Amino acid sequence: MKTRPTSYGPSLSRDPITTTWATSIIFTQLQKNNTTPITKVFLLGFQVGRNIRYVIFFLLLVVYWFTNFMNLLIITLVSTSKILQTPMYFFLTQLSINDILLTTATVPKMLHVILYYRGSITFIGCITQLYFFSVSEVFECVLLTMMSYDRYVAICNPLRYTTIMTGTYCVILTVISWLVAVFITSLVIITVLMLNFCGPNTIDHFFCDFLPILELSCSETNIFHMTVYILGFPLILIPVTIIVFSYTKIIVTTLRIPSSTGRQKAFSTCSSHLIVVSIFYWTLFGVYVLPTRGQSSTFSKILSLLYTVFTPLINPIIYSLKNNDIKKALHGLLYGRLRVCDM
Repeated sequence: MKTRPTSYGPSLSRDPITTTWATSIIFTQLQKNNTTPITKVFLLGFQVGRNIRYVIFFLLLVVYWFTNFMNLLIITLVSTSKILQTPMYFFLTQLSINDILLTTATVPKMLHVILYYRGSITFIGCITQLYFFSVSEVFECVLLTMMSYDRYVAICNPLRYTTIMTGTYCVILTVISWLVAVFITSLVIITVLMLNFCGPNTIDHFFCDFLPILELSCSETNIFHMTVYILGFPLILIPVTIIVFSYTKIIVTTLRIPSSTGRQKAFSTCSSHLIVVSIFYWTLFGVYVLPTRGQSSTFSKILSLLYTVFTPLINPIIYSLKNNDIKKALHGLLYGRLRVCDM
């Protein structure tokens, strides 16, 4: 078993061990091995000059507020507009809710770390952040698969679309997506809590991700990697297979449409979703699959920004720019507000 000396920040003392369930597990495991548990984790963030940190802080703050504004706007439009009461927009609201969850779980602490050069978080807080971040990522993976299935039924089987994609069926698919995300994430987090964490307690990152947390472990991580492979392989393979199959059938069906207007309309309804799927999987692939050996920590952090900040920002923009229904709903909402103000 690996052993590492416990390291604490120079100006901060140890916090008392809390009585939460997760902390009890960690403390019990570490007591058996005569090691001292970590109770606080230090996040280094971006190791750059003060002026650059202020610029990064300001940009991320603007992006954070704009992301939440755009996602809340989509949720409001779908909830209030009659022309948006379709399965596609119902799934879009779930994606917006998930994007708000993702940014809220990571960005506020990230901003604090960047502004003050570094920051600290309790170990339980770090695990909690990792949990909600992971739930969000797994849910989006499953939800994007459901959305591709919705587009497949709409284009390849349009006559039965309303009978298949009913409101109840969409709710069931969404609940299944959330349950899968919670179940898989809970299993992985339990595996993480089974490890011994005795230091060092410094993470060269701006939020608690799996790989940086594993570096704090002073025990073997084979069981964690095995769990991730067992759960992660079908989690990636099944959605990707369904998405590829759905869009293959969509392309074949669309090319058989005799009119160019019909083909263009069919492609336009799927292009936004296909772009979002591509961005989501390629960013995750770049962070977790590509080899990190020889990769600078700054480059890894920039890649992490893509799926923690950039993807939640770009999702509502992509779905809104070329969507006439959302533009009409926005116009109706603004026009209705103006009429109320004039009265």
